[in-house]
Amino acid sequence: MTKSIFISLSVCFIVSAGLKAQTYNTMTIPDTISGTTFNLTLKDTMAQLRSGNQTITGGINQNKFWGPTLIMYKGANVSFNVKNKLNDSTTIHWHGMHLPAVMDGGPHQIIPPGTTWQPYWTVKNQASTLWYHPHLHMMANEQITKGLGGFIIIRDAAERALALPRTYGVDDIPVVLTSRRYDASNQFSFTTVAYGDYMLTNGTPSAQISLPKQYVRLRILNAEIERGYDVGFSDNRTFYIIGNDGGLLNAPVSVTRVKLMVGERVEILVNLSNDQIGSSIDLKAYNGGQTFGFPGGEPATSGQFGSLLNNTTFNLLHINVIAATPNAITALPSTLINNTYWTAADATISRTVSITDGNPGPGSLPFRFDNTAFAFNTINKTIPLNSVEKWTIKNNNVFGHAFHIHDVEFKIVERNGSATAVGSHESGWKDVMYVPNGESVSFVAKFDDYSDDIHPFMYHCHFALHEDDGMMGQFVVSSSTEVLKQNKIEVPFSVYPNPAQDKIFIKFESDAVDVYYITVYNAGGKAVLMLPAPDIQKGISVSELSKGTYYLQLMDVKTKSMSVQKFIKN
Repeated sequence: MTKSIFISLSVCFIVSAGLKAQTYNTMTIPDTISGTTFNLTLKDTMAQLRSGNQTITGGINQNKFWGPTLIMYKGANVSFNVKNKLNDSTTIHWHGMHLPAVMDGGPHQIIPPGTTWQPYWTVKNQASTLWYHPHLHMMANEQITKGLGGFIIIRDAAERALALPRTYGVDDIPVVLTSRRYDASNQFSFTTVAYGDYMLTNGTPSAQISLPKQYVRLRILNAEIERGYDVGFSDNRTFYIIGNDGGLLNAPVSVTRVKLMVGERVEILVNLSNDQIGSSIDLKAYNGGQTFGFPGGEPATSGQFGSLLNNTTFNLLHINVIAATPNAITALPSTLINNTYWTAADATISRTVSITDGNPGPGSLPFRFDNTAFAFNTINKTIPLNSVEKWTIKNNNVFGHAFHIHDVEFKIVERNGSATAVGSHESGWKDVMYVPNGESVSFVAKFDDYSDDIHPFMYHCHFALHEDDGMMGQFVVSSSTEVLKQNKIEVPFSVYPNPAQDKIFIKFESDAVDVYYITVYNAGGKAVLMLPAPDIQKGISVSELSKGTYYLQLMDVKTKSMSVQKFIKN
């Protein structure tokens, strides 16, 4: 009898040990910056992401992984001071933003270490969830892996008029999904590593959050290096897509799963009103058993294309239900906003881009567009200003890709030639789309507002490894009314006051001069300020520069000539 009791107690102990409760960490909610002036300082830092050594990361402002959420309003004139305090050069691309090419932050707008870049523009996007991230060619993978990036939330009157959750961090939650692999010293592995082994949600491992017993809004971004996600809840409940990359849909779309590829965003409403306070559910990735070519569906658990998460179902976020807020949203809107989408019939120009190379075997090349690797001095496409175009991306290859285009939001009109094959999860404005292996996808977009024959916009696969390997092209938007380039000549100008303390102003001998770009160099020839298309009437602030001699290099719009003047900072 005693022996039997001992055995039973032993079994209970073993079972109890095996059922040890999962431990979770409270998910970080990124801090916010609102208004019209945004100061971002990029720096190398360290974070304690797991037990043992700290991990070298990339931080923005006081953050050690990921950056602040930038909240801005449609119609606002916004300006930025992007200070690069990293050990490497970088760029910051405003993903999804409609803006001039010289402000876009693509591979051409390189910010050297110690330099401040000062772009600005008028916000023309409707209410939407965008993001910002590095775009330095051949370094995007490393810098994104380290955690550089952040959300952008745009608000407008149409969204504000709707009864939607919008209390940031309470019932309106930004959720960035990514994963990382660590080496033996707890440092990120990023050289030829496509997939991470451990989930980070908002940079938090084993993340959890407490959400109120009501409708809540999740703004979900796939910020992976390569992995796709098939997102749903642990109880298979229905949830509602209210927005895509480019903003709100015309009406909520009910789903139990939504696929998100790298760079894609989706805004969803989930109803917790019927859940008990104290109960919990999980947001999960149902990535097991996906079709061949799904990024992260490979069976390997190690190696370049392996991962402990591959071809499995795993947790993204543990949600604990708490009491409702005083002004809870408890009803689902039947309609949202009234988008008018472009159709295939609206397009006056059609283009085809083929995904090529990348096939396994001896002598295989990295993935390309139209058998052409990215080159800084090659303009792959010239697009007339205000043209409405239909682009078809053909993937006759062994792997799916996430196609992204800068500057415009587009409407997906066909998959494999069929309008009815376009998924409900991608029914709104988009700037990233999934192109599975062996399929084609068509979109229509209008290239309006901005033309520039110097700085191009990009289109590329948003898998960072593919982008760094040259799976990227560039296009310029050209206006037929642009003044033709003249012969390059010196543009006489003077700088005053000189010496200066706070601001300098520029005076031209001719009123016809328009400034395209200004770069300020120190006496050693290092760029310290980069000002795309500055408003010279307001002057140029030099208050943060150290005392000494500087050189202001100016590029003129008409002639694209470079002229230089020296000034002294007191």
